[in-house]
Amino acid sequence: MREKSPNILFLMSDEHRYDVAGFAGDPVIRTPTLDHLAATGVVFDNAYTPSPVCIPGRQSLMAGQLPRTTGCLRYGQDLPPGHNTLARTLARHGYATVACGKLHHRGIDQMQGWTRRIGSDITVGQDFVADPAAEFAERVPPLGTVKWSDAKEVRRAGIGRGPLVAQDEYTLTGALDFIEEFFTDPYYDRASPGRPVLLKVSLNQPHYPYLADAERFTYYLNRVTPYLDEPPSDHPFLRQRQVRPGIDAGEDEIRRATAAYYAMVENADAMFGRVIRSLEHQGQDLDDWVVVYTSDHGEMLGQHGIWEKQKFYEASVRVPLIVRWPRRFGHRRTDANVNLCDLYATLCELAGHPAPDDLDSRSLVPLLDGGPVSGPDESVSHFGDTNLMIKQGSLKYQYYGESMPEVLFDLEADPSERQDFVDAPQYRESVERFRLRRAALGYGPDADPAYRNAGYTAARPTAGRS
Repeated sequence: MREKSPNILFLMSDEHRYDVAGFAGDPVIRTPTLDHLAATGVVFDNAYTPSPVCIPGRQSLMAGQLPRTTGCLRYGQDLPPGHNTLARTLARHGYATVACGKLHHRGIDQMQGWTRRIGSDITVGQDFVADPAAEFAERVPPLGTVKWSDAKEVRRAGIGRGPLVAQDEYTLTGALDFIEEFFTDPYYDRASPGRPVLLKVSLNQPHYPYLADAERFTYYLNRVTPYLDEPPSDHPFLRQRQVRPGIDAGEDEIRRATAAYYAMVENADAMFGRVIRSLEHQGQDLDDWVVVYTSDHGEMLGQHGIWEKQKFYEASVRVPLIVRWPRRFGHRRTDANVNLCDLYATLCELAGHPAPDDLDSRSLVPLLDGGPVSGPDESVSHFGDTNLMIKQGSLKYQYYGESMPEVLFDLEADPSERQDFVDAPQYRESVERFRLRRAALGYGPDADPAYRNAGYTAARPTAGRS
């Protein structure tokens, strides 16, 4: 007899940098919900986003494929209709797949395998409406038409109820209503707790605008330490998006933006706590659930003189990642290089169902069990047609097209990511190895014209459990 597949709670925030959490060692932030998950789950200390940009990062996570594989490489694009997402795969195997909140789809297939969607994020982009038959990868609205400068975001930060907070409140209400309906349904008595559920609660916070309630904002205002004396890189891409203290924004404004960001992290943590308490109120034992927490990418927050994301600096490309299932895994931390794409194969294996064969996804179950990484100790991230990061061990190689220099950071030798080792003689063999891998991943003048995926298929189990 087949064992019942576990329920899965997938908690996700937006733009949460990996180190602004109590479990990550931040002495100021208050994140009791995430800290509890981390203290009783498995923490991945070197987890990376497949893209440090919202839409391609999120679509790659759900597709289990890197942006180069999906063709969703930048803001404004989307997965093609009917794409084989994690939600679609689990729905085919009997799961109720329910998404509350932000998914950031722009295309005409707004469900992408979810059997139910709740929230204010269900919107087809105008460019898709205007020409629904056009190739989806060509629909890229000019970014300057949809947002203003980072300096203006910093200057406007402070106390307030921003539009994304309002959307998160809508998401939370919908999630709580669904939980009661699915597990109890006290009015119509049509609850279906015997069916496995993948419940995703996806918040906008702490994504800018940096606005927060007065109580949390004032708590952090005199406690945070903003990045102020940060020399920008000489690299033409890594120095972009600067907000210069005293020039583009005052030091007090930068402090206010930092405090608001911290307050938004705490508010998201509190919302996740309410979801968990609601499940427990309905009689659910969260030790029987697989619980995942992550974010789509980080936030520079003024480090290296930069705000927002898009960079392959740790603050932007590295993400918090926790997987908790006490019935099977004990608490531990791992420093293996993993990717959000890996969650597809991981959750399929934990659910007892095979994952598709064409993924850029390695199962993290061996790491959860305390063993070695499945496949290479590597994580890959893309941004657009030219920008590529490959992280192996402590080395982080970056490619920005033929018109910009390559970059190599060694996080063991220089955790601050200020020293570029790409031309250092002792790293020559490593750079050549990265260039070969870059070509295999479809980037650079010698890119493999037959590129299909990252080649991780052999690193994943293909059979379900019995």
